[in-house]
Amino acid sequence: MGTIRTRTGVRSAASAAIAAAIGVATLAACGGSASSDDGGSGGTKSKTVTLVSHDSFNASPAVLKEFTKETGYTVKVLKSGDAGEALNKEILTKGSPQGDVFFGVDNTLLSRALDNGLFTPYEAKGLNRVDVSARLDQEKHRVTPIDTGDICVNYDKKYFADKKLAPPQSFDDLIKPQYKNLLVTENAATSSPGLGFLLGTVARYGDGGWQDYWKKLKANGVQVVDGWEQAYNESFSGSAGGQKAKGDRPLVVSYASSPPVEVLYAKPQPQQAPTGVATGTCFRQTEFAGLLDGAKNQAGGKALLDFLISEKFQTDMPLNMFVNPVVEGVALPELFTKFGATVDRPETVAPDRIAANREQWIQSWSSLVVK
Repeated sequence: MGTIRTRTGVRSAASAAIAAAIGVATLAACGGSASSDDGGSGGTKSKTVTLVSHDSFNASPAVLKEFTKETGYTVKVLKSGDAGEALNKEILTKGSPQGDVFFGVDNTLLSRALDNGLFTPYEAKGLNRVDVSARLDQEKHRVTPIDTGDICVNYDKKYFADKKLAPPQSFDDLIKPQYKNLLVTENAATSSPGLGFLLGTVARYGDGGWQDYWKKLKANGVQVVDGWEQAYNESFSGSAGGQKAKGDRPLVVSYASSPPVEVLYAKPQPQQAPTGVATGTCFRQTEFAGLLDGAKNQAGGKALLDFLISEKFQTDMPLNMFVNPVVEGVALPELFTKFGATVDRPETVAPDRIAANREQWIQSWSSLVVK
């Protein structure tokens, strides 16, 4: 989600055998170089459009080939780490970007990208079919919403069944003594799922209560790691990657759509997902893409943004990045709906409130939890 993603995040929306789903998809260029393009204003046009993203971007090769067939552009995917890390790299190269389109900035980090002037405004074709609640830059169109997902605590069903212990279902549950030393989360300063989880606690407990909550969570043995990959595939006991790495934490901050990943990539596929979701711990994430300021292939970048909200790409996303489409009316696959959790009341924080307080919240969180 990614994310997730997750998303970025994300996602899972995200990785390992699970990485095959969410972390692995770079289509190498088959024609010219993105650096040789003039953006369609004359001269030699590049046949390549470069998408810069977090590690959780993935799409079916057949779908990206369809984009090439329709437009003449081949997509090259440049992955740049977790969502926060990828965004920081683009800020450092502002005006001389690594690619043409950036995918994966979410509502937790959006103001940072916009305040740094990373994107050239462009109203993507088909935006009118996108859920209005996801259009957070509706007036200027500097970014295009692509997907949504819910950042939530996941649990290892086998662990809790073996211990004859009910899994937690809410933020309040996580600070109870029976869950001491069981939770791993990502660093809110470096990871979009980690930041989303922090924002979920801000929404739940308010400005006067979230810090006290984290003091209690720290006292209850929460583990903090840099990013989603490490948390889910190394520390968590319930993932395919976690089992190989002998992870010992049965609770992890991930996504509501992570359980379908475990089912899809298991051999043979189980009748029940081995992981569950604590639906009372969720924060709603929306991911965006934008045309990078200074992009050498602006025409290809605009075509790619149009494609990212096309029905073909949106239909392809759920079982590749394990996120929800933003285009209204796109059907979700059965595996996604059967094994993923439905979150009816996710926590949310208004974008302007995030923009005004994010850095202060992260600094306070880091002082409380990491230092």
